[in-house]
Amino acid sequence: MKQIKLSGIVKSYGKEVVVKNLDLTVEPGEFLTILGPSGCGKTTTLRMIAGLEEPDEGLIELGDRTVFSRNEGIILPPEMRGLGLIFQSYALWPHMTVAKNITLALKEQRLSKSDIEARLANALKLVQLEGYAKRYPSELSGGQQQRVAVARLIALRPSFLLMDEPLSNLDAKLRTEMRASLKRLHRDLEATTVYVTHDQIEALTLSDRVIIMNEGRIMQEGTPFEIYHHPANLFVAEFIGDPGINLFTGIVSDGALDCGDVTIPLPEALAKRGGKLVAAIRPEKLLVSNEAKSGWVEVKTEILQPTGADTILQVKAGETTMTLLQSGFITLAEGTSLWIDFDPEALSFFDPETQENLRDG
Repeated sequence: MKQIKLSGIVKSYGKEVVVKNLDLTVEPGEFLTILGPSGCGKTTTLRMIAGLEEPDEGLIELGDRTVFSRNEGIILPPEMRGLGLIFQSYALWPHMTVAKNITLALKEQRLSKSDIEARLANALKLVQLEGYAKRYPSELSGGQQQRVAVARLIALRPSFLLMDEPLSNLDAKLRTEMRASLKRLHRDLEATTVYVTHDQIEALTLSDRVIIMNEGRIMQEGTPFEIYHHPANLFVAEFIGDPGINLFTGIVSDGALDCGDVTIPLPEALAKRGGKLVAAIRPEKLLVSNEAKSGWVEVKTEILQPTGADTILQVKAGETTMTLLQSGFITLAEGTSLWIDFDPEALSFFDPETQENLRDG
């Protein structure tokens, strides 16, 4: 069984508690991403699984082995945990060639020379570093050094993979290619994978399940679809999405949400609630027309940002600014009128006090 299980994990640095009573299970063969802003506790969590940090309290199990237990006094060192690690720092031996950096752990496992050479060749091919085997880390760019670290993991073929922002130093094109390689690696090894990042694109494209952390706590866990379309609270709603989600604060009035410049339809369950609500809708979910439609809101274009396949539009209705995301390369003059409407099925609603999702909770 390749399950990873954390129970009641607490970690402090001085008086600052960075991980707060964390319970987390990663199922065998699952690709789990821990996503969150800097300082949220995600890297500390990964390092505790690896054995590089020691929790103050709790239990960590890898498969059928307990590798850390404060109550039982069990602390297994990293080299005895059977893990493959890639961290943001490359951790390459400067006096060893690329080939030796990749194969060092394989030689310690006493694999045959032919097996080691085959694994080395395959790993170098996957990270596009064929021909670099005899170079030293000082002769490589930062992105190339990061790829050597990934190749070392590919060659090792561990049952558990731990990755801390392994693609952070790669250019955009290579990052896209390496995401596909990591997903293929995970599939081929059937490895249980924990991946840490602040990049939501990596989280959404790679993961079976995503954990979003903030201030040492799990804010939401779910599939990429659930995290994106059904955020549990305002933190998740605002953290996920590029361009960011549109938020409207208003007062419930006559069965709708009066936000001043726009009026947003409410589901029946919230129409009689009263008081303030926050409505949210993704930029691509706003309905857009080039012609006036009855009941739709007229907006004026302010800023257009064509990205190639899509165009991000900032528009205003009175003093209310919102973002639209439309397919295609759009060119419109500033001040052009568009008409927008709200798809009732695409709206989420949040309590402004608790910040919890009222519709999907």
